[in-house]
Amino acid sequence: MIQKSSQMTETTTRVKQAHKGEGHRKRLRDRFFAGGLSGFHDYEVLELLLSLNTPRKDCKQTAKDLLGQFKSFQAVLEADVTDLCRVPGVGPVNSLGIRLIKAVADRYLAAKIFERNVVNNPDDLLNYLNHTIGFKGREHFAGVFLDAKNRVLASEILFSGSLTASAVYPREVVIKALGYQAAAVIFAHNHPSGDVTPSASDKDITRKLLFALGFVGITVHEHLIVGSQGVYSFAAQGLIAQFQKEFKLADDTGK
Repeated sequence: MIQKSSQMTETTTRVKQAHKGEGHRKRLRDRFFAGGLSGFHDYEVLELLLSLNTPRKDCKQTAKDLLGQFKSFQAVLEADVTDLCRVPGVGPVNSLGIRLIKAVADRYLAAKIFERNVVNNPDDLLNYLNHTIGFKGREHFAGVFLDAKNRVLASEILFSGSLTASAVYPREVVIKALGYQAAAVIFAHNHPSGDVTPSASDKDITRKLLFALGFVGITVHEHLIVGSQGVYSFAAQGLIAQFQKEFKLADDTGK
Protein backbone atom coordinates (compact mmCIF):
# COMPACT_ATOMS: atom_id res chain seq x y z
CA MET A 1 0.00 0.00 0.00
CA ILE A 2 2.84 2.36 0.89
CA GLN A 3 4.59 1.48 -2.39
CA LYS A 4 1.41 2.18 -4.39
CA SER A 5 0.94 5.54 -2.66
CA SER A 6 4.54 6.46 -3.43
CA GLN A 7 4.06 5.59 -7.09
CA MET A 8 0.90 7.70 -7.27
CA THR A 9 2.71 10.68 -5.70
CA GLU A 10 5.56 10.33 -8.17
CA THR A 11 3.11 10.16 -11.09
CA THR A 12 1.23 13.22 -9.84
CA THR A 13 4.50 15.16 -9.54
CA ARG A 14 5.49 14.28 -13.09
CA VAL A 15 2.08 15.36 -14.41
CA LYS A 16 2.31 18.68 -12.58
CA GLN A 17 5.78 19.30 -13.97
CA ALA A 18 4.63 18.44 -17.46
CA HIS A 19 1.63 20.74 -17.13
CA LYS A 20 3.86 23.55 -15.86
CA GLY A 21 6.15 23.15 -18.89
CA GLU A 22 3.21 23.09 -21.26
CA GLY A 23 1.83 26.24 -19.69
CA HIS A 24 5.13 28.07 -20.16
CA ARG A 25 5.36 26.98 -23.79
CA LYS A 26 1.79 28.05 -24.41
CA ARG A 27 2.55 31.49 -22.98
CA LEU A 28 5.53 31.83 -25.31
CA ARG A 29 3.42 30.77 -28.29
CA ASP A 30 0.59 33.12 -27.32
CA ARG A 31 3.03 36.03 -26.97
CA PHE A 32 4.43 35.29 -30.43
CA PHE A 33 1.01 35.07 -32.10
CA ALA A 34 -0.10 38.27 -30.35
CA GLY A 35 2.90 40.43 -31.21
CA GLY A 36 5.54 38.50 -33.11
CA LEU A 37 8.99 38.52 -31.55
CA SER A 38 8.62 42.03 -30.14
CA GLY A 39 9.71 41.99 -26.51
CA PHE A 40 11.28 38.53 -26.71
CA HIS A 41 14.76 38.05 -25.30
CA ASP A 42 17.18 36.15 -27.53
CA TYR A 43 17.12 33.15 -25.20
CA GLU A 44 13.31 33.07 -25.39
CA VAL A 45 13.43 32.89 -29.19
CA LEU A 46 15.88 29.98 -28.96
CA GLU A 47 13.74 28.38 -26.27
CA LEU A 48 10.73 28.56 -28.58
CA LEU A 49 12.71 27.00 -31.44
CA LEU A 50 14.05 24.19 -29.24
CA SER A 51 10.59 23.45 -27.86
CA LEU A 52 9.28 22.64 -31.36
CA ASN A 53 10.99 19.27 -31.14
CA THR A 54 11.58 18.78 -27.41
CA PRO A 55 8.63 16.99 -25.81
CA ARG A 56 7.79 17.88 -22.19
CA LYS A 57 11.08 19.42 -21.17
CA ASP A 58 11.96 22.93 -20.05
CA CYS A 59 14.27 24.45 -22.67
CA LYS A 60 14.99 27.78 -20.97
CA GLN A 61 18.34 26.83 -19.44
CA THR A 62 19.44 25.07 -22.62
CA ALA A 63 18.65 28.22 -24.61
CA LYS A 64 20.70 30.32 -22.19
CA ASP A 65 23.55 27.80 -22.38
CA LEU A 66 23.54 28.12 -26.18
CA LEU A 67 23.98 31.89 -25.91
CA GLY A 68 26.71 31.39 -23.33
CA GLN A 69 28.54 28.96 -25.59
CA PHE A 70 28.28 30.88 -28.86
CA LYS A 71 28.21 34.43 -27.41
CA SER A 72 25.48 35.82 -29.68
CA PHE A 73 22.10 34.96 -31.16
CA GLN A 74 23.49 35.20 -34.70
CA ALA A 75 26.35 32.83 -33.87
CA VAL A 76 23.88 30.23 -32.58
CA LEU A 77 21.97 30.36 -35.87
CA GLU A 78 25.24 30.02 -37.82
CA ALA A 79 26.46 27.01 -35.80
CA ASP A 80 26.34 23.58 -37.41
CA VAL A 81 24.58 20.60 -35.84
CA THR A 82 27.79 19.08 -34.47
CA ASP A 83 28.65 22.24 -32.54
CA LEU A 84 25.07 22.72 -31.34
CA CYS A 85 24.96 19.19 -29.99
CA ARG A 86 27.94 19.87 -27.73
CA VAL A 87 25.63 21.95 -25.55
CA PRO A 88 23.82 19.80 -22.92
CA GLY A 89 20.15 19.41 -23.79
CA VAL A 90 20.66 19.87 -27.54
CA GLY A 91 20.62 16.95 -29.94
CA PRO A 92 20.16 16.28 -33.65
CA VAL A 93 16.38 16.23 -33.24
CA ASN A 94 15.66 19.39 -31.28
CA SER A 95 18.34 21.37 -33.11
CA LEU A 96 16.08 21.10 -36.17
CA GLY A 97 14.18 24.27 -35.28
CA ILE A 98 17.37 26.35 -35.10
CA ARG A 99 18.81 25.00 -38.34
CA LEU A 100 15.47 25.21 -40.13
CA ILE A 101 14.73 28.81 -39.23
CA LYS A 102 18.12 29.93 -40.59
CA ALA A 103 17.61 28.01 -43.84
CA VAL A 104 14.08 29.38 -44.27
CA ALA A 105 15.30 32.94 -43.67
CA ASP A 106 18.09 32.44 -46.22
CA ARG A 107 15.62 31.29 -48.84
CA TYR A 108 13.14 34.06 -48.07
CA LEU A 109 15.74 36.82 -48.33
CA ALA A 110 17.24 35.30 -51.48
CA ALA A 111 13.78 35.24 -53.09
CA LYS A 112 13.41 38.97 -52.38
CA ILE A 113 16.48 39.91 -54.41
CA PHE A 114 16.11 37.69 -57.48
CA GLU A 115 14.82 39.35 -60.62
CA ARG A 116 15.04 42.76 -58.91
CA ASN A 117 17.20 45.77 -59.74
CA VAL A 118 19.44 45.73 -56.68
CA VAL A 119 21.57 48.67 -57.82
CA ASN A 120 18.66 51.10 -57.55
CA ASN A 121 17.09 49.24 -54.60
CA PRO A 122 19.98 48.01 -52.45
CA ASP A 123 18.24 47.53 -49.09
CA ASP A 124 17.03 43.97 -49.77
CA LEU A 125 20.48 43.03 -51.04
CA LEU A 126 22.13 44.39 -47.90
CA ASN A 127 19.68 42.49 -45.71
CA TYR A 128 20.40 39.32 -47.66
CA LEU A 129 24.18 39.70 -47.45
CA ASN A 130 24.13 40.61 -43.76
CA HIS A 131 22.05 37.54 -42.99
CA THR A 132 23.93 35.07 -45.18
CA ILE A 133 27.55 36.05 -44.48
CA GLY A 134 27.60 39.00 -42.09
CA PHE A 135 27.97 37.02 -38.87
CA LYS A 136 29.93 33.99 -39.99
CA GLY A 137 33.00 32.99 -37.99
CA ARG A 138 35.34 33.01 -40.97
CA GLU A 139 35.56 35.07 -44.12
CA HIS A 140 33.32 34.31 -47.10
CA PHE A 141 33.55 36.05 -50.47
CA ALA A 142 30.31 36.22 -52.45
CA GLY A 143 29.42 37.25 -55.97
CA VAL A 144 26.00 38.56 -57.00
CA PHE A 145 25.66 38.22 -60.79
CA LEU A 146 23.40 40.66 -62.64
CA ASP A 147 21.86 40.95 -66.09
CA ALA A 148 21.93 44.07 -68.28
CA LYS A 149 19.04 45.58 -66.28
CA ASN A 150 20.87 44.94 -62.97
CA ARG A 151 18.46 42.17 -62.00
CA VAL A 152 19.94 39.32 -59.97
CA LEU A 153 20.68 36.18 -61.97
CA ALA A 154 22.47 34.29 -59.22
CA SER A 155 24.25 34.71 -55.90
CA GLU A 156 27.05 32.42 -54.84
CA ILE A 157 29.76 32.16 -52.19
CA LEU A 158 32.88 31.94 -54.31
CA PHE A 159 35.65 31.57 -51.74
CA SER A 160 35.88 30.84 -48.02
CA GLY A 161 38.66 31.15 -45.48
CA SER A 162 41.31 33.78 -44.91
CA LEU A 163 40.99 36.11 -47.88
CA THR A 164 44.18 37.44 -49.39
CA ALA A 165 45.00 38.58 -52.89
CA SER A 166 46.29 35.07 -53.60
CA ALA A 167 43.17 33.32 -52.24
CA VAL A 168 40.65 34.87 -54.64
CA TYR A 169 41.18 33.74 -58.22
CA PRO A 170 40.02 36.23 -60.89
CA ARG A 171 40.05 33.51 -63.57
CA GLU A 172 37.48 31.45 -61.64
CA VAL A 173 35.30 34.52 -61.09
CA VAL A 174 35.40 35.36 -64.80
CA ILE A 175 34.38 31.78 -65.67
CA LYS A 176 31.46 31.99 -63.20
CA ALA A 177 30.30 35.34 -64.56
CA LEU A 178 30.46 34.15 -68.16
CA GLY A 179 28.61 30.98 -67.20
CA TYR A 180 25.76 33.04 -65.78
CA GLN A 181 25.91 35.33 -68.84
CA ALA A 182 26.24 38.22 -66.41
CA ALA A 183 26.55 41.82 -67.54
CA ALA A 184 27.66 43.03 -64.13
CA VAL A 185 28.72 41.78 -60.70
CA ILE A 186 28.48 42.94 -57.10
CA PHE A 187 31.00 41.46 -54.69
CA ALA A 188 30.68 41.15 -50.93
CA HIS A 189 32.61 39.59 -48.12
CA ASN A 190 32.43 39.60 -44.34
CA HIS A 191 34.89 40.55 -41.62
CA PRO A 192 34.37 38.21 -38.64
CA SER A 193 35.96 40.81 -36.35
CA GLY A 194 33.04 43.13 -37.10
CA ASP A 195 35.32 45.96 -38.22
CA VAL A 196 34.44 46.61 -41.87
CA THR A 197 37.46 48.78 -42.68
CA PRO A 198 39.02 47.40 -45.89
CA SER A 199 42.54 46.03 -45.77
CA ALA A 200 45.15 46.65 -48.44
CA SER A 201 44.45 43.10 -49.62
CA ASP A 202 40.71 43.85 -49.92
CA LYS A 203 41.49 46.79 -52.19
CA ASP A 204 43.96 44.75 -54.24
CA ILE A 205 41.43 41.94 -54.74
CA THR A 206 38.77 44.41 -55.87
CA ARG A 207 41.06 46.11 -58.36
CA LYS A 208 42.24 42.79 -59.85
CA LEU A 209 38.67 41.52 -60.23
CA LEU A 210 37.48 44.75 -61.82
CA PHE A 211 40.31 44.60 -64.35
CA ALA A 212 39.83 40.88 -65.11
CA LEU A 213 36.09 41.25 -65.64
CA GLY A 214 36.51 44.53 -67.51
CA PHE A 215 38.58 42.80 -70.19
CA VAL A 216 35.61 40.52 -70.98
CA GLY A 217 33.07 43.35 -70.90
CA ILE A 218 31.57 42.71 -67.44
CA THR A 219 31.10 45.64 -65.06
CA VAL A 220 31.87 45.58 -61.34
CA HIS A 221 29.28 47.82 -59.67
CA GLU A 222 30.22 47.38 -56.05
CA HIS A 223 32.20 45.55 -53.39
CA LEU A 224 30.62 45.52 -49.94
CA ILE A 225 32.26 44.50 -46.68
CA VAL A 226 29.69 43.45 -44.08
CA GLY A 227 30.08 42.82 -40.37
CA SER A 228 28.54 43.46 -36.99
CA GLN A 229 29.76 47.08 -37.04
CA GLY A 230 28.08 48.00 -40.31
CA VAL A 231 28.76 48.00 -44.05
CA TYR A 232 31.62 49.42 -46.09
CA SER A 233 30.87 50.35 -49.71
CA PHE A 234 33.74 50.58 -52.19
CA ALA A 235 31.45 52.47 -54.58
CA ALA A 236 30.34 55.03 -51.99
CA GLN A 237 33.97 55.66 -51.03
CA GLY A 238 34.93 56.30 -54.65
CA LEU A 239 37.21 53.27 -55.00
CA ILE A 240 35.18 51.57 -57.74
CA ALA A 241 35.24 54.76 -59.82
CA GLN A 242 38.99 55.10 -59.20
CA PHE A 243 39.69 51.52 -60.32
CA GLN A 244 37.47 51.98 -63.38
CA LYS A 245 39.50 55.04 -64.42
CA GLU A 246 42.71 53.07 -63.95
CA PHE A 247 41.31 50.23 -66.03
CA LYS A 248 40.21 52.56 -68.84
CA LEU A 249 43.66 54.12 -68.91
CA ALA A 250 45.33 50.71 -69.01
CA ASP A 251 42.92 49.47 -71.67
CA ASP A 252 43.43 52.55 -73.84
CA THR A 253 47.20 52.28 -73.47
CA GLY A 254 47.14 48.65 -74.51
CA LYS A 255 45.22 49.31 -77.73
